[in-house]
Amino acid sequence: MHDDLPPDLPRLRTLETWLILSLTRVQRRIADIERREVERDRGRQARPQVPDWLLEVGIGSERPPVAVHVGGCHMAGRRVRGIPRDQALRALTEGVDACSHCRPDSELGVLD
Repeated sequence: MHDDLPPDLPRLRTLETWLILSLTRVQRRIADIERREVERDRGRQARPQVPDWLLEVGIGSERPPVAVHVGGCHMAGRRVRGIPRDQALRALTEGVDACSHCRPDSELGVLD
C-alpha cells in the first residue's frame, strides 16, 4: 500500500470525491479552451482575404482617387477598396499619390 494515502475508508472516499471534482473542473477548462481555439480558427478562416493593393478615395459624390496603398497598410483611411495590380500601376502612373508609409510605388517598381 501507499503510505501517502489516508488509512481509513471515509477519508479515502472524501479524497476520491475531491479528486473527481478537481478532474471535472480541469476537463471543463480544457473543453472551454478547445472551444475558444476552434472559434478563433473559424473566425480567421471566415475573414476576407486582404487585397494586394488598395485605392483610397476622397469624399464626395465623385470620390476622386487620393492614394494607392499596399494591401493591409494601416495608414489607409476608411474609404478604400481592393484593386488589382494593373489598376494600382495605372493609378500611380496617372498621378495618384503613393502612400509614403507603405510605399506601393517601390513595391510595384514605379518610382518618380
